[in-house]
Amino acid sequence: MQSRGVLRSSAGRSAVRSCLLLLFIHMSAPVDAKRATGGRAHSRRMQQQQPPANRERVDGAESFPLDFTAVEGNMDNFMVQIKNLAQSLYPCSAQKLDQDMKLHFLKNVSVTCNDGSPAGYYIKESKGSKRWLLFLEGGWYCFNRQTCDSRYETMRRLMSSTKWPLTRTGTGIMSPQPEENPHWWNANMVFIPYCSSDVWSGATPKTENSDYAFMGSLIIKEVVNELLTKGLDNAKVLLLAGSSAGGTGVLLNVDHVAEQLESQGHLGVQVRGLADSGWFLDNKQYKFTDCLDTISCAPTEAIKRGIRYWGGLVPESCRQAHVGEEWNCFFGYKVYPTLKSPVFVVQWLFDEAQLTVDNIHLTGQPVHEGQWTYIQNLGQELRSTLRDVPAMFAPACLSHELITRTYWMDIQVKGTSLPRAIHCWDRSLQVNNHINGSRSINNHQNYKTPPARGCPLHLIDSCPWPHCNPSCPTIRDQLTGQEMSVIQFLKHLGFDVQKMAQQQGMDPSTLLGMLNNGN
Repeated sequence: MQSRGVLRSSAGRSAVRSCLLLLFIHMSAPVDAKRATGGRAHSRRMQQQQPPANRERVDGAESFPLDFTAVEGNMDNFMVQIKNLAQSLYPCSAQKLDQDMKLHFLKNVSVTCNDGSPAGYYIKESKGSKRWLLFLEGGWYCFNRQTCDSRYETMRRLMSSTKWPLTRTGTGIMSPQPEENPHWWNANMVFIPYCSSDVWSGATPKTENSDYAFMGSLIIKEVVNELLTKGLDNAKVLLLAGSSAGGTGVLLNVDHVAEQLESQGHLGVQVRGLADSGWFLDNKQYKFTDCLDTISCAPTEAIKRGIRYWGGLVPESCRQAHVGEEWNCFFGYKVYPTLKSPVFVVQWLFDEAQLTVDNIHLTGQPVHEGQWTYIQNLGQELRSTLRDVPAMFAPACLSHELITRTYWMDIQVKGTSLPRAIHCWDRSLQVNNHINGSRSINNHQNYKTPPARGCPLHLIDSCPWPHCNPSCPTIRDQLTGQEMSVIQFLKHLGFDVQKMAQQQGMDPSTLLGMLNNGN
């Protein structure tokens, strides 16, 4: 047994030496490349020209001072080098690096999904990181017995945990790959599946007299309590993010989470929100329909019915502003001004889910002029509600959800990508917290420091029609599945070149040229 232990120890030391050698080679390679001009003789001449007082005495092997000053100017190349280094060191690992998030069911079994099965979360811990990203999944809602029964038959995974996979792979801002997620890849990642159908607002358990539990708000609270035992208590930043119904859930819960941590004495954790595709409007539908199902029911009526059915909770400050009409707090432009925590808003100006509940269905047939006008007006309405939001990213695209898409780095507004904009926001909050030295600055109304040069925070497209932004996601014909150019798509929607050119005060041929060039 002893000789086997000696062999294992010897092999371990050998592996470590191999890893260190690989690390040494990779880290020194960029420097050697910089010295390539003139070769070693040039390097020696440069050393001989240095004054004796500035020379460092080095005994043993030659040293390779590392210079990372060029990293900020070429982040993409730096990330490629990091990945190459990781791949080179991979054989040195005793086991495969597990980058998936693992499922944990809540220890408090009284907090459940709709059907009474245990709620839970997926986690990938990052030892040493003091940043935590908690993501709320989206997936519409149901608002009465009929719509919930239908949902249970067709979308059971959004109401039950019985068939959840044991692991999940993060994408977009949840990705552990630095080339896909340059600023948050090394954070502690937590994915909270949506199984409460209540826009993350409910606090009602399942009983003998009720068919379903609605406990979305309590699920978030219990997840945070468990994470406090896994290192969240020592965190510097907790970013509560979510898409679609999860994005609305961020707006409804970010202050609750901040208050929860404060009440337990964790004053050093800066709580922030990232709401993606959850900024819905309580506008008038294009075509009124009876409230028979989730898709066709007007958002206002659906939420009015839902908040009663769920026993939904809203932020206290918003509740006080809308006593007796708490349903207002489910709409971003009404709840946002009441929040204390800083929130970054991501919202497509022509959101597909918003158009769906407004009864605009792009089913492969050209839209009528009235529908085209309605779509344009929707973009203008969204712009107006986002006008006073200091940190936001709003591309003029027809789409839904963004932050967990693999292409989230490709979308730009005014030349700035979403990851860059969120990074700028992070930096601005760090500066504000440093200046003020207290958590009170978390109130998004207290932004005093202007954005750093070249680091914009308020990004919204000004062009007036869907997909006028050339970086918008690819459009496909719903009948053929073939990709469509911007001009093909706009003509499909009933776009009138002559009329639109007149409205923009330009020649029709100029407008066509802009569209064909993706401008």
